[in-house]
Amino acid sequence: MGGDYVDVIIFAAIAAFLVFRLVSVLGKRTGQEGSRDPFGIARSADIADREENHENPGASSGSDAQDDNVSISTPLESGLEKIKAADRRFDVAGFQTGARNAFEMIITAFALGDTGTLKSLLSEGVFANFDHAITHRKRAGETQETSLVGIDSVEVIEACLPHSTAQVTVKFVSKQVSVRRDQSGAVIDGDPEAVNQVTDIWTFARDVRGKDPNWLLVETRSSN
Repeated sequence: MGGDYVDVIIFAAIAAFLVFRLVSVLGKRTGQEGSRDPFGIARSADIADREENHENPGASSGSDAQDDNVSISTPLESGLEKIKAADRRFDVAGFQTGARNAFEMIITAFALGDTGTLKSLLSEGVFANFDHAITHRKRAGETQETSLVGIDSVEVIEACLPHSTAQVTVKFVSKQVSVRRDQSGAVIDGDPEAVNQVTDIWTFARDVRGKDPNWLLVETRSSN
């Protein structure tokens, strides 16, 4: 019996100690709590916020909710999304592969003076410029030798959809050996032993409402 009484005293002491610790921790003021609302308005607002967040776990109050819901996209991403919406067959990875192949074909065809191949890959305006350069080269008795050693990167850098024409700009970084020779075969431009890194920026376009699925080169520029 005496032992039971001692146990009761020990448990009571432990309980009193725990209550004291809880009060000392939970009852402390940090200086940031403000005055207690005697009517419980703040508490009711807190409860309402918790209930709202319980119904919508992803919701939060104030500016945080606006920041979470704002989707910021770059002009490139926005342009690609517009093209995808207008042409469900459009795929960026597939486009890059096609652009790489077109780049190789156009570089080679221009060096060989193959206007037939170029005409199927270029817009009328770009083809006219290429054809003029090839014609001038032939009249001068010159030849162009271009060896595409390798393509280091193919990067889509711009995309837009003015009206129904999708336009995608690609930056090609490649290694090339380029030489121009005169009638006698003497080098008049370039170095047959030098491998140069060349950066070309080309824009391809296609009418997304048209039946022709092929993209044409509509603009070329170089950053070198």
